[in-house]
Amino acid sequence: MAASIDLAELQTWVGRTEEAEDWITPQMTRGLRAVLDQDPGEPRPGDPAPPGIHWCLAPPTAPMSALGQDGHPARGGFLPPVPLPRRMWAGGELEFLDRLLVGDRVLRRSRIESVELKQGRSGALCFVAVRHELSTGRGAAIRERHDIVYREAAPPAAPASPAPPPALPEAEASRTIQASPVLLFRYSALTFNGHRIHYDRRYCQEEEHYPGLVVHGPLQATLLLDLAQDLSGRQPLRSFRFRGVHPLFDGAPFSVNGRRSGTQRLELWAADATSRQAMAAEATFA
Repeated sequence: MAASIDLAELQTWVGRTEEAEDWITPQMTRGLRAVLDQDPGEPRPGDPAPPGIHWCLAPPTAPMSALGQDGHPARGGFLPPVPLPRRMWAGGELEFLDRLLVGDRVLRRSRIESVELKQGRSGALCFVAVRHELSTGRGAAIRERHDIVYREAAPPAAPASPAPPPALPEAEASRTIQASPVLLFRYSALTFNGHRIHYDRRYCQEEEHYPGLVVHGPLQATLLLDLAQDLSGRQPLRSFRFRGVHPLFDGAPFSVNGRRSGTQRLELWAADATSRQAMAAEATFA
């Protein structure tokens, strides 16, 4: 498959930009709090918005006729038309410059930073890095690098039994979350995410050959950000870096975990029910 990918053509997307604008409504804030299993409350303009709410802002809103088979907008618009069927968040990095508040109108400026082709154990991998800057009337609020990975289709045959996962560090704080279809649906609805791997079990298993519904990367990252807020003593976060390690599926509880690894640094991770790490992250705070 890698030989049929025209990397030079895909790299003509580097430098492309787009802008989108949205505002943080009380209802959006209540919705994210509910997904995080918190009291939705009655958010008022000027209240701090939950970390990770920026992933709910200004999602692509293509009409039904402009969607691809996987439920995403058809490729070849802002993002390059990578001819690999499986698309997932690989990770990212956030720099927090100002706290987002309920009622803020947020402008997001995005730019394709790079397109790279690599060969992994499972076949061709194409990485697309996107830079976002989110700003409010007060100025820049968040700078983000968003890493997307496109992969070849997995074979339908069942994989061999995986090796036992390596031991994870001892957590200072841990939360258990039930990876239910309802949780995945609610987060998909909140972010207007039509990707079928999060709600269409038949598509997941028959087309992309996953064993179950896939827990969103940004949902895991949002849960880790929320845990980081508690571990930091509610101090403002300054940075957050995360990367997907292993897909996380519905049907069993998973955990988000963290511990202090320095005066102002946190080590964070998500793990499935077998203690296999699904996401690794680190955060710094003021």
